[in-house]
Amino acid sequence: MAYVISEECISCGACEPECPVEAISEGEDKFHIDPDICIDCGACEPVCPVEAISPE
Repeated sequence: MAYVISEECISCGACEPECPVEAISEGEDKFHIDPDICIDCGACEPVCPVEAISPE
């Protein structure tokens, strides 16, 4: 079960450097987590200032 980033994302980029497998990338409107790469570690979730990241 991969983590996902909701529409509440403000594109601050705080989550991207926290991902140990580089599954997070910047999209047009928000950041995105690739579910095929995500290892469900949850490192990105606590650094999100708007709580836009959650388990799928």
